[in-house]
Amino acid sequence: MSLKATIDADIKKAMLAKNKEELEALRSIKSMILLAETDKGASGEVSADAENKILMKAAKQRKESADIFQKENRTDLAQRELFQLEIISRYLPKPLSEEELQAALKNIIAQVGATGPQDMGKVMGVATKSLAGKADGKLISDGVKKLLAS
Repeated sequence: MSLKATIDADIKKAMLAKNKEELEALRSIKSMILLAETDKGASGEVSADAENKILMKAAKQRKESADIFQKENRTDLAQRELFQLEIISRYLPKPLSEEELQAALKNIIAQVGATGPQDMGKVMGVATKSLAGKADGKLISDGVKKLLAS
């Protein structure tokens, strides 16, 4: 079942349960998918990879918004963003653990033949493509820096 179909089914469940907060979060996800489908040059269907990118972007936005709201002492708005982040996280693939990420990065570094910090660009190019949706870009970058420095 595609993400869009899953979201549609969950929207119906949330409507029947009269869960307004969940319904709002699900509708925002569906809106992002529909925008991607109708984008200029889009074929009308969104690939699973593109769906993951949309969800990752939405999750990152919610997390950043929640952080800003917490700094501004707006806990009501921060809680709303964190709830939406929780809903979005249901549809994201399971993230890699720290050990799995390190092992994957070591493998990529060996594959590329990187020897030091000067090869960070080469490693990051391969790592971000192969680990997309499985790990945050910042975590990938920090891991690569640490491994190339040693």
